[in-house]
Amino acid sequence: MSKGPITADRRPIRQFAVQNGAQAPLLPTATARSARRHPVRCPSRSADESNVYYWPIRTERMKLVDYELFQVPPRWLFLKLETADGSIGWGEPIVEGRAKTVRTAVDEIMDSYLLGTDPHRIEDHWQAMYRGSFYRGGPVLMSAIAGIDQALWDLKGRTFGAPVYELLGGKSRDRIRVYQWIGGDRVEEIGAEAEQLCDVGYTALKMDAANQMRHLEPPAAVAEVVSRVEHVRETVGQHVDIVVDFRGRISKSLAKRIAPKLEPFGVTFIEEPVLPENLEHLPTLASQTTVPLATGERLYSRWDFKPLFERGGIDVVQPDVSHAGGISEMVRIANMAEAHDVAVAPNCPLGPIALAASLQVSATVPNLLFQDHGFDIYPAPKSAADDYLDDASVFEFTDGYLDLLDGPGLGIEIDEDAVRERSQQNLHWHNQVWRQADGSVTEW
Repeated sequence: MSKGPITADRRPIRQFAVQNGAQAPLLPTATARSARRHPVRCPSRSADESNVYYWPIRTERMKLVDYELFQVPPRWLFLKLETADGSIGWGEPIVEGRAKTVRTAVDEIMDSYLLGTDPHRIEDHWQAMYRGSFYRGGPVLMSAIAGIDQALWDLKGRTFGAPVYELLGGKSRDRIRVYQWIGGDRVEEIGAEAEQLCDVGYTALKMDAANQMRHLEPPAAVAEVVSRVEHVRETVGQHVDIVVDFRGRISKSLAKRIAPKLEPFGVTFIEEPVLPENLEHLPTLASQTTVPLATGERLYSRWDFKPLFERGGIDVVQPDVSHAGGISEMVRIANMAEAHDVAVAPNCPLGPIALAASLQVSATVPNLLFQDHGFDIYPAPKSAADDYLDDASVFEFTDGYLDLLDGPGLGIEIDEDAVRERSQQNLHWHNQVWRQADGSVTEW
């Protein structure tokens, strides 16, 4: 990352020197025009610069001139933006299993529109990236926009020396509650991992309801789902939130049989009780159970979420900052949810840049329930994100909470050398294709 000297277009406004134990102001050195504006404190780079204020002057040097994409293990795609003066911003544009496709979409947007523009006009850029195409929306385009949007916010925060949540209006909480996914196929494995996670401080957990499911199943299959949830509840007690993820694997016909049977175990919500293609069934399902319902990780814009709020039946939405248009759009979705008395639990089973971006939004929205994170929920080493950060301790948590990321921009520092080294690997991550006993394809 760029850690060079302060560039000429960040002009000092006022510096204070310590003389005889007291602070004596020096004369302003900025132009009269910039001095009339509000200065910002530059992040301290040395003891001598700790009290220097700067106003970022928008010149030709503040235009975007370059970008790079890095596909890295286990299945992440990182984007680096750079301006003429060396300012940078990082984002994570990805559709899991479609990194090359999203990479091409980012290339198209950057080369045809964004290069040569002022990176600080984030809202205008978002509108141009979205509305500039006659064919819009969908996972690929919106994930490409999402990663670019994250990088623009990171760059802007670094320029102004402030975390993104301050640029969004400031924090609405002092720390962010997180929840973790429970692995394992057998009931005993699930219970053991749930206990282990609670022992290290988690107060909210997520578990899969089942693996492969047919459209309709006999009572034994339904009983197995119920047994898994019951075992986890008995293991962790009554003071831990349990989210049960149907992952769209369960048909509406099965969902209406299973959901009421989970009520005795105080499930916090059911995630993706039906496929995102079948969301019109949510109001009916909601009328058949008292368990709250959630969805949203496979919805990509406020217009995708709009029918959910209009029809009702949804209690929690789960936008993903790397799929649903980035920080800008995620804030809008959260605001829509608040107006409909719906909570937000952002989805984020991705890398450190995506998590940092999601945490910046979670710091601001008042209707946050808790935040997903999952560096180790898919085939990757524990703390895989550590490989790409200068300081991974920013993600350490206490009693089930993460501290706010207070550093400038997204609040993390990328180890660019490590990113470059690991991006040389030949990666081809794709999700599995599951088949039923008769050979037919089923939901993964």
